[in-house]
Amino acid sequence: MKETRTLTEGALLASVFAILLLITTYVPFIGMITVWTLPLPFIVFTFRRGLKPGFMLWAVSFLLAFIIGGLLTIPTAFMFGSAGLVMGELYRRKLSGFSVLIGAGLVYTVNMLLVFLGFVLILGENPMQLAADLTKEQLELAQSTLGSFGQSGDQLDAMYEMVNNIVYLAPVMIVGVGITLAVITKLISYYLLRRLGHQVSPLPPFRNWKFPKSFLWYYLIILILAMVGAEEGSTLFVVIWNLFPLLEIIIAVQGLAVIFYYCYQKKISKAVPILIVIVVVIIAPLLYLVRIIGIIDLGFDLRKRISEKK
Repeated sequence: MKETRTLTEGALLASVFAILLLITTYVPFIGMITVWTLPLPFIVFTFRRGLKPGFMLWAVSFLLAFIIGGLLTIPTAFMFGSAGLVMGELYRRKLSGFSVLIGAGLVYTVNMLLVFLGFVLILGENPMQLAADLTKEQLELAQSTLGSFGQSGDQLDAMYEMVNNIVYLAPVMIVGVGITLAVITKLISYYLLRRLGHQVSPLPPFRNWKFPKSFLWYYLIILILAMVGAEEGSTLFVVIWNLFPLLEIIIAVQGLAVIFYYCYQKKISKAVPILIVIVVVIIAPLLYLVRIIGIIDLGFDLRKRISEKK
């Protein structure tokens, strides 16, 4: 009886995955939304039935992907199916929300790395170089447009320099996309499983997010190296270009968490810190102040001082 229920549920979720993949592949605008839901059938099935049935559903998804879109859609089933398997198993083991997020982030990052290597080894193309070439074409078009209006395109020189360095940003782009996919999948799957009546661990409140103090030293070291400079194309240059923006984001997240914590302690409306985030994203120079707050919190435990002052 149990096996019958497992097979029935597996067939149902396989059908759901096939419909979602079909929409994602052939319906452009709606597909931009359904792509985020592709791991959900694997998460639900693995959480309810275990890892072995989850692998069976994953194997079936390859066949469904091949029927729907041929060889091109099999990597999609591989990437989102593996992430769903890992997240479903971590949920089933009742691990913390951060553990589920880290597991999903690692799987997505490895999958993105495999996709990148597939482009380089199989197709012989570097995706970052393709992106740089496409952006240069757009900049050249903008420059010629400005020239036709009698304006100089010298202001685009900084953009050209930035585009030339895009090819070195493959590692940080892979990690960034992996983390973004993990966060979105974690949030959607949490609310879905709760809606289905399951008890799963959420992510801790954003105000309690805190990175290890060692990140402060990493940031300071990379900042000094960036100020000293490195020869373009060298290993040190690639390391700086990839680690520096990643560490800046981490420090900024730490600073924003402090702002949320302060508003929570002072019983300020939740709309205020959310509005601050929106303003900081729009007015980029304010990120410097946010990073300073993050640095102080990492170095001197600012949140502890705020709670003691209260």
